[in-house]
Amino acid sequence: MHQPHDTSTHPAPRAAFTAADAYTLRTALDALGGVRDLDALDVACGHGGTVTLLTGGGARRTVGVDSCPDRLRRARAAASGSAAVEYVLADAAAMPHLGPFDLATAVYVFSHAPDREALHAMFRGIRANLRPGGRLLSLVRNPGAFPRVDWSPYGVRILDRVQEGDAPLLKAQLLTEPPQHFEYREWAHADFAEAAVDAGFTTVGWQPSRTPPADPARDEAYWSAYRAWPVSSLMTCTA
Repeated sequence: MHQPHDTSTHPAPRAAFTAADAYTLRTALDALGGVRDLDALDVACGHGGTVTLLTGGGARRTVGVDSCPDRLRRARAAASGSAAVEYVLADAAAMPHLGPFDLATAVYVFSHAPDREALHAMFRGIRANLRPGGRLLSLVRNPGAFPRVDWSPYGVRILDRVQEGDAPLLKAQLLTEPPQHFEYREWAHADFAEAAVDAGFTTVGWQPSRTPPADPARDEAYWSAYRAWPVSSLMTCTA
């Protein structure tokens, strides 16, 4: 399964939606009491941005999983010398047993499930790697914005929505230079919740996207407009 981009490590200046994602995830981890001395799994780890957040917070063991050898090569190079970090080549819908873990993170991976079977397999694989009481924190894309909302000021543009398969296919661009094209499935939050419960998670909750403090480049009006219809929400599940 192909996750075409890594939103956790974005060329400077960081896209606004990516900055909001990082702030949302970091504050959620802080609210849980941090990650010190926990065993943590990051699914679809990309170039290792979230892994760095987990190891920097004092995680005892951190494993990053991704399906792209090149992304893992870059992540391993960045983590050179860190004995607490492991990287594993695997598809999120065919997760090997690597745990048990106290915490799993997943940034946008579920949006790339091509069908309902793969979506449920992703949740089952993560749940199987968590200890009882372990947590899953996942940033998931919000449905329903296109064509009513323009996310271009925040670093991403939706180009088209194609009704096909188990969920509509959205065609999009990351507004880098040059733009990076990618596609993802517009799963409803109810689809994610159904897959989580089917996998054996005992609780499923949602938190709105949080935004970093305003600054001269991105003032409060800018972030207020984003919070009215953000790219993502934070899904929290308990094993």
